[in-house]
Amino acid sequence: MNPADLSRLLTAHRSIRSYEDRPVDDALVDRVLTEALAGSSSSGNLNMVSVVKTRDPERKKRLCELHFDQPMVLEAPLVLTFCADTYRTRRWLAQRDARPGFADLISWHVSSFDAIILAQTAALALESHGLGICYMGTTLHSMGAIADFLELPENCLPATSMVVGWPAEAPAARDRLPAAAWIHDERYQRPTPDDIDARYGDRECRGWERYRALGTEMIERMQAHGITSLAQFYTSKIKYDPDRFAADSAALRRLLEERGFMKS
Repeated sequence: MNPADLSRLLTAHRSIRSYEDRPVDDALVDRVLTEALAGSSSSGNLNMVSVVKTRDPERKKRLCELHFDQPMVLEAPLVLTFCADTYRTRRWLAQRDARPGFADLISWHVSSFDAIILAQTAALALESHGLGICYMGTTLHSMGAIADFLELPENCLPATSMVVGWPAEAPAARDRLPAAAWIHDERYQRPTPDDIDARYGDRECRGWERYRALGTEMIERMQAHGITSLAQFYTSKIKYDPDRFAADSAALRRLLEERGFMKS
């Protein structure tokens, strides 16, 4: 792929939430995943990741519930769950009489980051074949239940998920923050109040209108919660509720302990 083709692929990315009733060839998926692993960085080349493919409609119904009943889980022909997996590595160590390891918080970070790197490489590869994807942020809020449903062993937890299929929509591109907001030379440049206003201004207008365009019900919910700006919306009970995040963060810590990633 030449640089121009890669640029077109990157800038063409969209999160697809509506899919054709058309299967995705399993051999293609396996080939894409295999090539994605070859093309992804992996700490120590340990490949401490696993991917669970879910196609069965009845099993997708349960996954849909765990992903907060998002319809795209049922509509897409495939759900991929990318797992941070040190279980397999720990079994290998034990069978070779090596010191046990990879049952701590650092190992969770290493394996979960490897899983995210693999997921993004796979996402680009799938999109290069004309497929659409959408990441499921709900994975982090249902990690334990998803792990149980997929029968993941200890030292193995879902890091992220995505739905995959042939797009039945062509949504407009989402805006991103301008380069000046997040690219720093040599050291972090703390934004001034004027910088915040300049770098978030367009996003605030477009994002506010996009959410209000969802319809009367959303507008009424915003009004009921006293929401008058995009920033207020993002930390409201409707969107990314800090109280829910605090509770789920505490649950995540307990889950990491239960699943063997916080051993001293």
